[in-house]
Formats: sequence, structure tokens, C-alpha cells
Amino acid sequence: METLGTIARERLRLLFDGGCFTELDALRLEREDPAAVICAHGYVDGQAVCAFAQCPDISSGVMGKNTAGKIKRLYSLAAKTGTPVIGIYDSNGVYVDGTADSLTAYGKLIAVAAKLSGVVPQISVIAGVCAGSAALMAASADFVLMTQKAELYLTPPFDSGAEKPESAAKAGIAAAVCEDDTAVMEQAKAILRVLPSNNLAGAPVCEFSEPEEPCRSGVTKGLCKGIADADSVIPLYRDFGSSAGTALATVRGMTVGLVTTCRSEDALTAKDAAKMARFVRTCDAFSIPVITIVDTVGFAADNDAAKSGSLRALTQLCGAYAEATTIKIALIAGEACGAAFSAIAGRGAGSDYVIAWDEAAIAPMRPESAVEFLWHDKLKGAENTALKRSELAKEYKKTLASAEKAAQLGAVDAVISPADTRQAVCDALDLLEGKRVSGMPKKHSNIPF
Repeated sequence: METLGTIARERLRLLFDGGCFTELDALRLEREDPAAVICAHGYVDGQAVCAFAQCPDISSGVMGKNTAGKIKRLYSLAAKTGTPVIGIYDSNGVYVDGTADSLTAYGKLIAVAAKLSGVVPQISVIAGVCAGSAALMAASADFVLMTQKAELYLTPPFDSGAEKPESAAKAGIAAAVCEDDTAVMEQAKAILRVLPSNNLAGAPVCEFSEPEEPCRSGVTKGLCKGIADADSVIPLYRDFGSSAGTALATVRGMTVGLVTTCRSEDALTAKDAAKMARFVRTCDAFSIPVITIVDTVGFAADNDAAKSGSLRALTQLCGAYAEATTIKIALIAGEACGAAFSAIAGRGAGSDYVIAWDEAAIAPMRPESAVEFLWHDKLKGAENTALKRSELAKEYKKTLASAEKAAQLGAVDAVISPADTRQAVCDALDLLEGKRVSGMPKKHSNIPF
């Protein structure tokens, strides 16, 4: 049987330390053939991990009752031991025999994975075809990674391109698309390296080196690299939502989640909100501190945004931040005006500590709009209205909308120079390390999905 399941075993060797793993239920059959999945446990960078890999060279990797039983057994062990689960998908579907057996098997697996969600990290690696019920199960993981040759779809795509990795990335399903099996396993290992093994365990403390350059005044793009340890940033969901960024990283060896809105020329859309909300909930599930870096013109407010469900998505974002009990630090590195400040950075968002650059602007509306609303009389009679408006906007940013004014009103905890950003973030993390929160008894919140 060693010759069967060769592709699956090779993928598992790429995942586990030294290519070594212990196989579970190795002799289980599906009808008269070996079950089309290899289940195993081993170590990834010294951390215990459970993994399964579907076998495209055994009955095209189709799922049956006994094959599902092997995976369910693996999930049971992961639940008992608090061990992360990696699922490697490459299958042409389920046995089609006219009965509900295969559908029931996948339904049970989806339920098991859902119950374990938020308990142990789950990563889905789509290395081949992943369709139908398998796609539902794979997409429910904390992170979905795909190779360039992978296909992911619920129903046949009919050459629409919807099954391609690029489509999954743009839809916010795939957190990253990698070139091949080797690259995607390295990405999975990089993510595992900074995650705790379960929701009751602390994240591993990683070795680190200081960033090469400090944060600089007026520069917000790439700010993550000035805060995080050198070479520690793992960008996720790059192709979903262009005005916000999400990444895992370490700060002095401590795992953090970075949420950035540092593209001040673009408003935040429904996709950006959904991207940030999901990422914050993932970090919160495993008590990973969230550092939100804010420089945004705010939320998109036009007919197209309304039609795309922006209000629903933004409500999800507000709920995700407010409900999260993990450490939440906000850094205002530019503009934080209107609902954007309230939703992701202010006290209403539950921020434990708010840091602002001394050049930041924090106000109910953007400076240009505030001038028209508050200082319209000062614009009257101006020979050059545009120039006068610009001058008044600068004055507004330095007075009513200044970081110092926000601090005087209790909306900001510390006003700093950009060069002091990393130290200020580190100090806030040290202060909040022992954070404890007790919530009201309830089953779950009921924000609109």
C-alpha cells in the first residue's frame, strides 16, 4: 500500500519536521480500496500538529463513509490534545451511489470542524481540486491557502474562472496563493510558527531582531515594518479589500495581529470591513493582541457602497472590535475622522490603549468638510476660496482636530512623535499583558452576517 497515497505522503513530509510523521488508521478501507486520505500526527517547528492529506491517486481521492471516519478520528484527537489541524485537500468529490451516505459523512465532518473552530487553529491547504461539500469544510478553516494549480468551488464553474485561486483570493476566501506544494507548506508553517497550539495556550515566544528603519513622519505605507520585528510580517488577504491590510507578525517576539488602513486616498469598503472583522475575530479567538494602524478618509458613503451592503459589513466590523476581549491597541498615524475612529480605534471600539502621532487628525469629520460646516463665515469674501479652504483645513487639523486636543478630551492616551512608535507600542503591550475581561452570560452576539 506504500505506493498508493504517494502524493499525499509527500505533501505531509513537506509539512512535518524532518519529513517524519506517524500515520493513523493506516489500514482502514473504503469498500475494497484503501481509504483515500492519509491522517497523521507529528511536529512542525517542535509543535505537535495533526494533519490529513487527501489522496488523488486512490479512487481520485473521493470521500466515503470510512474515509470521513479517519478524518473525524483525527479531529477527535486534536480536540482532546489541543493540537492544530492542517487539512490538505485534493479530491474529485464523494462516492455517487444514489444514497445519502457520502453527504452525511461530509456533513458530520463540517460539524466537527465547526465545533473545533476557535479552539485549535485550523489551516486548509488546497493543493488540487476541492469541490462541493469539501469546499464548505475547507473554507471554514481559520486560514485557507492555495497553490497556483488548485481549484476551489461549490458547484461546477463551467469555465467561468470562479474556481481559480485568484478568484478565491479576490473573494476573501484564500488568505494567500502560493506557487506550488513546497511554497504553500512553507506558508502554512510560517503561520503555525506564530500561533498558539489552542485557545488556552499562550502564543510561542519567537526570536527577533529590531526593524531596520524606524517609523518616519508623514510615512504610513509600510508602517508595519517599522513596528514589527524584522522579517516577521506575514501579509494575509492581500487581494481582498484594497484599502485595508491584515497581517500576522511579532513585536519583540510576541505574536500580534496587524490591521492597517494606511491608504488615505481610498475610503474603506464593504470588502475592507469584512476582511478586518474576520481577522480581528480570528486573533481574538486565540488571544492574539490586535494593533490597528489608522490613516483613512473613512467609510465609503455612496450609492455603490450602499448597494454592496456596506452598512451590514461595517456593522460586522464594529461588532467584531467591540466583542473582542483580546488586547486592542490603536495607533492614529494620520486621519481618523468620523465613524472610522469610533468603529476601529476609539473607546467605543473597546481599544485598551490609543496612541496618536503628534501630526494626527481626530475629529467628527474630515478637515475639508469641517471647514465648510463650522467655519463657513471665514470663507466668505475670500478672493481664492480654494486656497482659503486649504489654509483653514490646516488650521482645523492643528486646533480642534489635533491629537493634543483629543488627548485633552480623553480620547487618546499618548501623543508621540513617529520615531517613538515602536517603543510606545511595546510599552502598551507590556502594560496590557495581564488583561482580564469577564463578559455577560450569553450564547453569542447577534450582529448581522
